Amino acid sequence: MTDKLWEPSSEQVLQTNLAQFMQKINVGYSVQGLDYDELWEYSISSLDNFWQAVWDFTDIKGVHGNVVIDQHPHIRDTKFFPHARLNYAENLMCKKGSESAIIYYGENHHHRELSWDDLWAQVASIQTTLLEFGVKKGHVIGGIVSNSPEAVIAMLATTSLGAVWSSCSPDFGINGILDRFGQVRPKIIFGVEGYYYNGKWNGCSQKCIEVQSKITSAKKLILIPYTGGNSKPSTSNRKVIQWAECLNRNQRSEIGFEPVPFSSPLFIMFSSGTTGKPKCIVHSVGGALLQHKKEHLLHINVVPANRMMFFTTCGWMMWNWMVSALASQVTIVLYDGSPVYPNVERLSQIIEKSQINQFGSSAKYFELCAQQNFRAKEKYDVASLQTIMSTGSPLMAEIFDYLYSDWKDDFCVSSMSGGTDILCCFVGGSPISPVYRGQCQKRMLGMDVRVFNEHGNAVVEESGELVCCSPHPSIPIGFWGDYQNEKFNSAYFNRFPGVWHQCDWVKLTKEGGMVFYGRSDATLNPSGVRIGTAEIYRPVEQIPEVVESLVIGKNAASDVEVILFVKLVHDCELSDKLIDRIKNKIRSMASPRHVPKRVFQVDDLPRTRSGKLVELAVRDILDGKEIKNIEALANPEALEQFAQLKEKIG
Repeated sequence: MTDKLWEPSSEQVLQTNLAQFMQKINVGYSVQGLDYDELWEYSISSLDNFWQAVWDFTDIKGVHGNVVIDQHPHIRDTKFFPHARLNYAENLMCKKGSESAIIYYGENHHHRELSWDDLWAQVASIQTTLLEFGVKKGHVIGGIVSNSPEAVIAMLATTSLGAVWSSCSPDFGINGILDRFGQVRPKIIFGVEGYYYNGKWNGCSQKCIEVQSKITSAKKLILIPYTGGNSKPSTSNRKVIQWAECLNRNQRSEIGFEPVPFSSPLFIMFSSGTTGKPKCIVHSVGGALLQHKKEHLLHINVVPANRMMFFTTCGWMMWNWMVSALASQVTIVLYDGSPVYPNVERLSQIIEKSQINQFGSSAKYFELCAQQNFRAKEKYDVASLQTIMSTGSPLMAEIFDYLYSDWKDDFCVSSMSGGTDILCCFVGGSPISPVYRGQCQKRMLGMDVRVFNEHGNAVVEESGELVCCSPHPSIPIGFWGDYQNEKFNSAYFNRFPGVWHQCDWVKLTKEGGMVFYGRSDATLNPSGVRIGTAEIYRPVEQIPEVVESLVIGKNAASDVEVILFVKLVHDCELSDKLIDRIKNKIRSMASPRHVPKRVFQVDDLPRTRSGKLVELAVRDILDGKEIKNIEALANPEALEQFAQLKEKIG
């Protein structure tokens, strides 16, 4: 039996943007009701008509030209709107006036609001500064920035000129930043003075100055202050300029927007892999804008004056995704700091204070809230919430239950999945469709997402590889410096030629939703029976003594040995009795074939900076391989225990 947890009322359905879109194009709309699956089929079978309709309905500013899609035998080389001219920043700067464009909260309780007029004025000033420094279309601008209004302003000023924005979180070390910016060679770097995290001030001025000195392409470093920070940077370095100086000497309110082709580079995003230097993924102006507006308006159902908050850093693609909501006249709410400092209630306080309509975070955040039995609806006014968004890792079925019981019973829980690779989603929300326990609601419109078995055949209600068979505007331009597309093809197209392979292990359900089981390159395969890592985490983390767990499959003789690592609650020790309970839970809830042969207790588990467990890094350490991109991890010190366990595990 499938658990339906929520379904919108007929009145709610008819009020959605998606209903208006379906009525306008006369697909899936009838007096009997709305049919999302009919619309999805249309969106992948009539690509030209669908994407033209999305451009028109979402009111993209620009000239789209007479050709929607220039088809190519390989989806990688298909071009969307090849004659279009537009500007990303112009589409985001779509409003003026005294209403709030950005609301900001810092971990130190600093609070600011910028009106649309404030935003225009500051973007205009920073744009003038960039012009004075010789920034032109196609130049790369780097940001070592925290999630602040200044980061948004710097990005908008950059993209208004047709230049390319690339940012990373200031918690990276110098080598981690150089691994990224050293490849893309920015002309100007914006750097933050510092940031708060877990109640501690972290100064970054000298780090940013050193990075700028080592990247010869960077002509200037613009230092951004942190209001409330306890350091005041001063330097005689002529290549360093203060943010306030840029604003004070260039006060104006008009902005020039440089129109560029649809496929021009907009963002350079960095992969979080640990096998070498991060890949520099180049995303296009039109691809990012069109997909984000489609997802915000049709899948998340934002309307003007809504307030959206997604907890993220500037090194995670969800920052770019969230900021694009300005193009739909949404007020974006930024939070910089730890989401659980001083406790898990911090973000709910902001939801209440700013009356957030769409709120999102990583699945791990919601798991922490559930583990601490935090009942948001009992302590805070969360009535404004219309949608909860979760991504970064699979949202466990039990967390769906928790959100509907302890947060709100009448809202859409939108578990989304896509990634840095496409800067948008393959699967996610539908405001006109039910929410089923443990499922991402639907495949996104215009994305021919399927599940392939090992033979490359599409399957339903069977586990397999997530693929996308259709061209879509958010296929990256490529990897920076990968001129022959060798690394790009190897990453996404070698497994199933001509089809995008995402490397996620999933199941397409009969309801048209999708269940995620983890990375397919980390699946467990003892005796030739594959199971996703998430299927192990679900039963294990129901045990009260377990905070979280990580599982790998290690080659042993002619088979695969399943090894489990657990982080336990404070002062709890891994006993034989607890190991037996863990194994029995896995045996009964997951699979008897995948009961771990050995279980080890560790103090911490390694994660990327966006919160994803890195099973492959642990597996590589136990296999004696070097982890080359240690800066990709939020807590690289967690790997030390696994290196110490290597000899014991064998």
